[in-house]
Amino acid sequence: MTNPKSVLGRGLDAILSNDGQLRSEEHARSLVGGIFDIPIGSIKPNPFQPRQEFNEQALDSLSQSIAQLGIIQPITVRATKGGEFEIISGERRLRAAKLAGMEEIPAYIRPAKDVRMLEMALVENVQREELNPIEVALGYRRLIDEYGLTQEEVAQRVGKNRSTITNFLRLLHLPPKVQIGLREGLVTPGHARALLSLRDDRTINRLFGEIRRKNLSVREVEQRVKLLLQENSKPKPVTSPPNVYFKQFEKQLRTHLGTKVQIIGKTKGDGRIEIHYYSEEDLSRIVELLEGAG
Repeated sequence: MTNPKSVLGRGLDAILSNDGQLRSEEHARSLVGGIFDIPIGSIKPNPFQPRQEFNEQALDSLSQSIAQLGIIQPITVRATKGGEFEIISGERRLRAAKLAGMEEIPAYIRPAKDVRMLEMALVENVQREELNPIEVALGYRRLIDEYGLTQEEVAQRVGKNRSTITNFLRLLHLPPKVQIGLREGLVTPGHARALLSLRDDRTINRLFGEIRRKNLSVREVEQRVKLLLQENSKPKPVTSPPNVYFKQFEKQLRTHLGTKVQIIGKTKGDGRIEIHYYSEEDLSRIVELLEGAG
């Protein structure tokens, strides 16, 4: 395979001194916005990358395109110590470039603090719709947990409504099975939001299975959830706990009357006794026994 060569950027000697170090912070700042050809081996992964899964087939297709045409859109990196770089956005292009056999890749150089690294990676992937809903939700959660941002601040940073941020974060309350389904595209965020109205994980998992088996629409799931919620809101009949003496009394009556007897207690201490008979003669016999007992 011919090693594709980018013609977009300038050489790395514009950035580094002879000893492989950045010339100076001031010089690095002056390079912001420029495009440079950077050795792929000197680029480290973005530790703040919200994207966790890469489609191998799509990567292979992109690498074939890169092998023929080269990199059309540069990746974005920040400079670190020792002449190395950390990718901010474009990890998919970087992986595909490696598969295509490239040794260098054109990249924008820009300064970025850690929180900005996560923000920029999130924004780029969300705008390209390359993240699955759970990856987006986890990215927002990291901005909140690790950097102390509020939901409103996250919304401002990534250019979304606060309600959008809230809805994504709620997805992380779903059972693991449903979250995996969202990652793999087995259900849509619309299905997931409908399921969130339910509080019981077992019920959610059961309905999730039904969605997959019957290919239910979001509207159909919403209707099923509504019915389940209505059933759960109905007052359930209150029954008294079983009386430990009932079985003993039932046994005594059954022995005396020679037939099946049930004692059924109610909530206020009252109840009823059911005496079974199996023919008119059997009924007469039981009545005679009861009268004799009186």
